[in-house]
Amino acid sequence: MFEELFTGGRTVTTDKRSYEQQIALLKEQLEKADAVVIGAGAGLSTSAGFTYGGERFMKYFRDFHERYGIRDMYSGGFYPFERPEIFWAWWSRAIYFNRYVKIPSDVYDNLHRLVLDKDYFVLTTNVDHCFQKAGFDKKRLFYTQGDYGLFQTEDGRNGKTYDNQEWVEKTMEAQGFVHGSDGFFQLPEDQPLKMEIPTELIPRSPEDGSPLTTNLRVDSAFVEDEGWHRAADRYEDFLRRHRNLHVLYLELGVGMNTPVIIKFPFWQYTMKNKNAFYACVNYGEAACSEAISNRSVCLDADIARVLRDLLA
Repeated sequence: MFEELFTGGRTVTTDKRSYEQQIALLKEQLEKADAVVIGAGAGLSTSAGFTYGGERFMKYFRDFHERYGIRDMYSGGFYPFERPEIFWAWWSRAIYFNRYVKIPSDVYDNLHRLVLDKDYFVLTTNVDHCFQKAGFDKKRLFYTQGDYGLFQTEDGRNGKTYDNQEWVEKTMEAQGFVHGSDGFFQLPEDQPLKMEIPTELIPRSPEDGSPLTTNLRVDSAFVEDEGWHRAADRYEDFLRRHRNLHVLYLELGVGMNTPVIIKFPFWQYTMKNKNAFYACVNYGEAACSEAISNRSVCLDADIARVLRDLLA
């Protein structure tokens, strides 16, 4: 029923109002809302500066680009490296520069300022920990797709996850990265990086020595650990408690790759609750179901700009 309603004969509409009118309406809804449910996709972190390609990719992965022709961090995660020592060198860099470094802009801080005094909850498909780094209450966050900062066993059968920060730091040092003045790693001067890690640093389970992998939802072996289930329960409870109140469903940077996690449910919740309002902010892909267009605003604009203007 859900997919028939939103994927087959779906009718979507864009917002023809001026940007200034859209900002005024969204600001009004933020002020009046009893609760705000934030749905965050990859576009939010892209707007914050966590880009997977271009200059940022070439700065830290130029050697992998030159040897293997890899063009961005996303596709590199699927490359069939010939040895696990190289595979994990790639992944330690990808994890570090997308999980453990400072957020390079004020995007998440501004979003936090907007909802700090509101009753809010965050549902996100992002795995970069940016919400926690910006000060969001971790009990108001549900990371549905995993966390760069966690490992799990390859088969996932034990249902456990493992923190990987210490491992990441060791593998970054093993490749030749050096500690910067602010406590973070940076490129060494005039010295090539190693594109592999020592065999003994290949991650293994502390219980039985079985191989570990990233805790990212790429297949059915993905581990939904105790923390994941507690967050899921808190999210469902939040939705239940605010079911008929004035709820603003604020969708940021969510595309059509996995719309069944955030976008389509937000449309459905808005349709079911006559007091709800839906807002979509997504550069190049801002639209909503025609059925809720009278209670929606869709901004085809950069998220960073929108958040700053809402705070102005």
